[in-house]
Amino acid sequence: MNTGIPLQYFLILAAIMFFVGIYGFLTRRNLITILMSVELILNSVNINFLAFNRYLFPHKMEGLFFSLFVIGVAAAEAAVAIAIIINIYRRFATINVEDVNEMKY
Repeated sequence: MNTGIPLQYFLILAAIMFFVGIYGFLTRRNLITILMSVELILNSVNINFLAFNRYLFPHKMEGLFFSLFVIGVAAAEAAVAIAIIINIYRRFATINVEDVNEMKY
């Protein structure tokens, strides 16, 4: 089935997003940018799920269901992470990872 865009373009886009997310996760010290990097990684996985589903099994919807599951997990992860970041900011008045050196109440 010809969809117009080759599979390689989707894979290249997903790989770029994945490695930008890994780079941001490993090099940044701000908790918000680390959270955004994790979201980039999860979105690159979604692109792979949908691209492979479209090219390998165009009449089935497994890739779509996996992507919806990943989106749901990412939404829950973002909500919990933002709640943790807000509590860290209230306690330490910063959201830099290096400035938070104790994790007790």
